[in-house]
Amino acid sequence: MSQSCAPRVRIGPRVSWRGARAKAIGWQLAVLAVAMALVATVAVQTAINLRARGIASGFDFLSRPAGFEIARGLFSFSSRESYARALLVGLLNTVRVSFLGIAIASVLGLSIGIARLSGIWIVSTVSRAYVELVRNTPLLLQLLFWYTLSQGLPAPSDALNPLPGVYLCFRGLFLPAPIWHDGFPWIGVEAPTLAGFGFQGGISISPEFAALLVGLSTYTAAFIGETVRGGILAVGRGQIEAAAALGLSRPHALRFVVLPQALRVIIPPSTSQYLNLFKNSSLSVAIGYPDLMSITNTTLNQTGQAIEAIALAMAVYLTVSLAVSAAMNLYNRATLRRGGGA
Repeated sequence: MSQSCAPRVRIGPRVSWRGARAKAIGWQLAVLAVAMALVATVAVQTAINLRARGIASGFDFLSRPAGFEIARGLFSFSSRESYARALLVGLLNTVRVSFLGIAIASVLGLSIGIARLSGIWIVSTVSRAYVELVRNTPLLLQLLFWYTLSQGLPAPSDALNPLPGVYLCFRGLFLPAPIWHDGFPWIGVEAPTLAGFGFQGGISISPEFAALLVGLSTYTAAFIGETVRGGILAVGRGQIEAAAALGLSRPHALRFVVLPQALRVIIPPSTSQYLNLFKNSSLSVAIGYPDLMSITNTTLNQTGQAIEAIALAMAVYLTVSLAVSAAMNLYNRATLRRGGGA
């Protein structure tokens, strides 16, 4: 038989452009092309409209002096500094209250979830009432409640003095602060003193920050508590009985047997609650806390460049949310590799 008559052998899998996979890829590319075309059309039309109305565009405003003050806090700011610095201070304020809120909400939510399953009637009833009350009340209303409550405190001249050097009034909580000198560690304590209409020295916690932190923490803790309760109930009853047979007390069984296994159920929905807490911090504009959204609102009102300011805020919220989500996903995978956690 001649070489020309030998059967041809195909190497590798045969690709069919009429198959289901090829059609799916084609539809995805088509949808992506349409979406990109829509975005480009909107961007071009927006630029034309702004140019026709004489409205400046771009991010040059970030280098201009802001011209407004930000309430004294952990990060200092002067009206002579730029809008970029103001937005950075707002971001740091948002991150600070969000991560503190996540920590407090996690501890409080864990306690509430365990209390819901308590055999003591009064403990389980109170925790259930707390969950139902907080979950079914708007968060904005709760923030206004805590802020109004803080404004009902006495004036600085009649401030509460529960401990030496600690003062509580409607201007905030004032605490003694360590004194640092030339890099040397703590050489003394500076106590706040009454001066005029307020206190000077020490460290202070503003009523806006306290109201926002308490509101976000207690609201998110109610949802985390239900997540913890569901995770504990997802662990088989046999695991608890086996722990009891080994002589473990109820707290030890909960700590070493039940909760490590419940983490597989608790972590994914808790991640969503952490992200909700971070995004809900934008409601602080209602009580005057200078977070990212509040300063963004002031910036766009002064500069008139609403599109750029809102785009920056959206990009920041998206970046931080994705970072928190990625960190929690890594922790969740590590928990699953350990067989539930430790």
